[in-house]
Amino acid sequence: MITVPGEQYIELEIGGMTCASCAARVEKKLNRMDGVTASVNYATEKARVSLDEGSALETADLIATVEKTGYTAAVPAPPVPESADEEGATEPADDGLTALRQRLLTALVLSVPVILMAMVPALQFTNWQWLSLTLAAPVVVFAAWPFHRAAWTNLRHGAATMDTLISMGTLAAFGWSLWALFFGTAGMPGMHHLFELTLTRGDSGGSIYLEAAAGVTTFILAGRYFEARAKRKAGAALRALMELGAKDVAVLRDGREVRIPTAELTVGDLFVVRPGEKIATDGRVTGGSSAVDAALLTGESVPVEVGPGDTVTGATVNAGGRLVVEATRVGADTQLARMARMVEEAQNGKAAAQRLADRISAVFVPVVIALAVGTLGYWLGTGAGATAAFTAAVAVLIIACPCALGLATPTALMVGTGRGAQLGILLKGPEVLESTRAVDTVVLDKTGTVTTGVMTLTGVHLADDVDRATALWLAGALEHASEHPIARAVATAAEEAVSGALPVPQKFENVPGLGVRGEVDGHTVLVGRERLLADAGLTLPEPLATAKRQAEEAGATAVAVAWDGAARAVLVIADAVKETSAEAVRRLRALGLTPVLLTGDNRAVAEAVAAEVGIDEVIAEVLPQDKVAVIERLRAEGRTVAMVGDGVNDAAALATADLGLAMGTGTDAAIEAGDLTLVRGDLRAAADAIRLARATLGTIRTNLFWAFGYNVAALPLAAAGLLNPMIAGAAMAFSSVFVVGNSLRLRRFRATAE
Repeated sequence: MITVPGEQYIELEIGGMTCASCAARVEKKLNRMDGVTASVNYATEKARVSLDEGSALETADLIATVEKTGYTAAVPAPPVPESADEEGATEPADDGLTALRQRLLTALVLSVPVILMAMVPALQFTNWQWLSLTLAAPVVVFAAWPFHRAAWTNLRHGAATMDTLISMGTLAAFGWSLWALFFGTAGMPGMHHLFELTLTRGDSGGSIYLEAAAGVTTFILAGRYFEARAKRKAGAALRALMELGAKDVAVLRDGREVRIPTAELTVGDLFVVRPGEKIATDGRVTGGSSAVDAALLTGESVPVEVGPGDTVTGATVNAGGRLVVEATRVGADTQLARMARMVEEAQNGKAAAQRLADRISAVFVPVVIALAVGTLGYWLGTGAGATAAFTAAVAVLIIACPCALGLATPTALMVGTGRGAQLGILLKGPEVLESTRAVDTVVLDKTGTVTTGVMTLTGVHLADDVDRATALWLAGALEHASEHPIARAVATAAEEAVSGALPVPQKFENVPGLGVRGEVDGHTVLVGRERLLADAGLTLPEPLATAKRQAEEAGATAVAVAWDGAARAVLVIADAVKETSAEAVRRLRALGLTPVLLTGDNRAVAEAVAAEVGIDEVIAEVLPQDKVAVIERLRAEGRTVAMVGDGVNDAAALATADLGLAMGTGTDAAIEAGDLTLVRGDLRAAADAIRLARATLGTIRTNLFWAFGYNVAALPLAAAGLLNPMIAGAAMAFSSVFVVGNSLRLRRFRATAE
């Protein structure tokens, strides 16, 4: 049983599925069990099963039901080491393609001469047909054996799938050829026939279809092989994500470093991370300082400085000094594991369009068999002859395989969500895709989303003949001794300005509610509210007083600085706007979205931030519990609303919005409530996420249009006798390969910032 926040489910690997009809059968059987809600994904070959609370069913019961349906089921094994292929990409050690490749190569080598002899009369030497039989027999029996085996298994369970169509078609063509060779005139020396794209009129026992039986088998095996390779590539991003973590770690035991597998780490363990090593798991730095490179995990290119008390994330790289880290999350609780789980869950889901395709494919095969029988009867009834009737019926069986329908949505989701994971964009499920297409308004939380969420020095106003570096040096030295957020902002700016350590105050006194005072390098310094200076008999010169008033009107905090008996500077502290926010708003507008700024801050602050980033509509002074009401009001106005936020107070609004985008740098509550998670704290990722989701939805729609359109157009042609069975087999295989290839185009999606 897998447990995630708010849900428990069982995941099973399903074996033996060969088409969407197989997945639909397994899903239908599981859902007939009491208290079971199941979704089976043909592309990932997995079933996700949720049990109602209080259900007495166990995993063994689910496996037994799947096996009774004619397939295999097992709990997924732990990840195994991967090996590199010829191109250097990582692939599963046992990818299941070896047997398929062997059958394909056998079919290819043997069927090519069969097809050439049938198509080129000049190659039809005396008794050539018997050589064709000798070459075609292993193709139909050995190479096509998986189709026959699956068809027989399904027949025993009273079902029909795509393999039923393939097996019936190839065996019918082969059986007809045997009858014509042994009981008709086709076995006579000197027999010749021309290859035709359409059916042959006339009733004759001199026609053979060995090239159709061998060719169809080869084309479909080729389609299956390339489909399997493409599906494997589609899941490469998820496998790469799961492989990002460190494999072992140096844990401190009784003062000594002991290297153990990362899987053995427990919460509270202290472990050492040397320069260049990956951080083994999420934790808190207890010793040392360094720069941490999170590019592999989040795409953020600038390393982040960390020190004692700072949090670090597993799979990021220590780019600087030695760190000692206390593990706070291990195993399935880490951010990396959550990312991988979200990606896989999204791949396992089904969009509304795919659920429709599944229902169609479940009844499609029996309908096609009936259509083939009807086609056979029609052509016999019109006097076209057994040859023409048989050819048309076989073409109908082969052209109709609904493989492309089953692949249309899962492959696009696999590639799209995998590519998103590489870019730091996590899609929770396919249902989200429909929302991204319809969204017309995007509500942006201010603090931590549009702004940094950290108090920062944004302005320095100086009296005449005062040097900026001196003002910051004195104010920063005094504020460095304070823990107040505003004091830290001043001290940080001062350290950057002087490019070195600040002096230690000789005297320091904290004046509650007003500021600090003390002595720095022989200077008596005051830093704080204007009243602190007034109590000392000092007043701000008019230019500084004006600067202070303007800063406060804009919602910023103004800090007065005086030394040696005179007020000499005003420092402006504010929650700074992120450098990329204005560009992000422009990109959101380019997608047809109207941005709205939502904040609990006062209107002056909100409007100043909105003006800086280019937002016209501002909703300010909103209490956390009222954010949901704002979203509901916008929706009541007929808007389709996306919400971007990062805090606990944003969680309910994220869940209420038509589309919730949670900043991955925010709280767990916000991330769980969102539909999309942006791992990076860069608002530009919101625009990229919507672009990627829309591109994925567009790919799904294209795939489904092709799959439906292909069958709708091809079946009448086959029934009308306008398709040779071998051409029908090639077209069917191409349909599946086209759908998967179209999905793989999403691997080329680029974030705008790349």
